[in-house]
Amino acid sequence: GIVVPYLADPFFAEIARYLEQSCIAAGYRPSLFSSHGDQKLENEILDGLQALKPAGVLLAPLGRISDRSAIEKFCARVPTVLFDSNLDGLGAAFVGSDNFSFVSQTVEYMTRTGEPPSFFEMRTPANPNANIRRKASIEVMERLGFVPHIIKVDGKGWAFEEIGHRGALKVLREHGLKTDSVLCSNDRLAIGFLAACFERGIRVGRQKGCAIRVASNDDHPFAKFTCPSLTTAAHDYDNVAGRSVETLFEL
Repeated sequence: GIVVPYLADPFFAEIARYLEQSCIAAGYRPSLFSSHGDQKLENEILDGLQALKPAGVLLAPLGRISDRSAIEKFCARVPTVLFDSNLDGLGAAFVGSDNFSFVSQTVEYMTRTGEPPSFFEMRTPANPNANIRRKASIEVMERLGFVPHIIKVDGKGWAFEEIGHRGALKVLREHGLKTDSVLCSNDRLAIGFLAACFERGIRVGRQKGCAIRVASNDDHPFAKFTCPSLTTAAHDYDNVAGRSVETLFEL
């Protein structure tokens, strides 16, 4: 079985595709589930999987809002490898991207090529890796001698583009940026930010006549098709998926 927090999110859709193909190539036919950001549904999915007695499960938990005791009981009965979001001490193993590392690299790149970025995020993020990314941006900014500037926008759930768009319009209208650079917590928020810039007539990029730089993290499948193309730190989908499946088969 494969369980992700929100299958409509293109990041999870892409990594689920890689996982599914890896399992099929190994001779398995995995069942794919989405918990839709809901703790109760995540628990129900795990209960249903346990009844099916699968050979193993690849689980990307909701993270902070997951029912840790329910996942702990499930992992004790079913071979489970966690991916994307780690819950310390649970599952046989965890495989995921180093969020701290790629946020650090993005901050270093932006400070090296221009003004230090403000970090743009949701006040109550659904993405389980959001807190790690914010902490990484703060730590690297301080290490490089800059004062971190965190912009928290209102919004709940997984409609990140809409939340980013609405929040960016407010920030731009109120002149809430301290520099001409913005680093968004994830690509979907950044896509909303780019849309807000377009609506406000603000050119994004590094060329002459551009007023702001926008970068992000995740390498969203649509990032290269925005205008301008979104500067983003990439996940190694193939490696994460491949190593997750290999680890599960080794249990």
